[in-house]
Amino acid sequence: MTLLDPRHDPLTPQFADWLAELGVQPDDSAEPTALVPADDLLRVAALLRSDGFMLLDSVILDYSQYTEKKPARFCVLHNVFHPYDHRRLFLRVYVPESGELPTLYPVWKSANYLEREVYDLMGVVFSGHPDLRKVLTPDDLEGHPLRKDFPVGETPTLFRDGRFLDPASFRAGMNGQSAGLSGWRGALRRGESGEQLPPVMPEGGPK
Repeated sequence: MTLLDPRHDPLTPQFADWLAELGVQPDDSAEPTALVPADDLLRVAALLRSDGFMLLDSVILDYSQYTEKKPARFCVLHNVFHPYDHRRLFLRVYVPESGELPTLYPVWKSANYLEREVYDLMGVVFSGHPDLRKVLTPDDLEGHPLRKDFPVGETPTLFRDGRFLDPASFRAGMNGQSAGLSGWRGALRRGESGEQLPPVMPEGGPK
């Protein structure tokens, strides 16, 4: 019988002890996650790198429309993984008011394009990055398209029976602001009850 490393499980005392050795606090999350202050990120990353961890991914969250109050609008999650004992840890770093975080490029070269994507889509600057340029959007695009307040240009969709689907109304239904035109997730997200049945493909396939 193979016993799992207790440092995988954020509910075990060993996991908390491991994070204490790193000098960080555990975060209340379904996955093993540590809260890392921005000015301490490089130190923690270097410790993990010396222990054999590698950086797999870096993503960013915009909490501007989140229901619960967060310490900052933006939060970067660095996903680090140990290839031999398969430990995984997410480093949650809230972005300061300056909008800057230290780059992880000196620790993991894989941070190069990961941080460029975060910068391009959400506008967080990684100080010390050797080549912080856009990687996905055109150079002349103003703003950062994954921010919650980014204006989205849309065209109403005309269906075969002559109905128009207004994008703004549809999106309002999907994010729960109103029933919109979706009649689906929005109602449930506002706490309304009622069984929602998925659409059924007509017999013989689509017409």
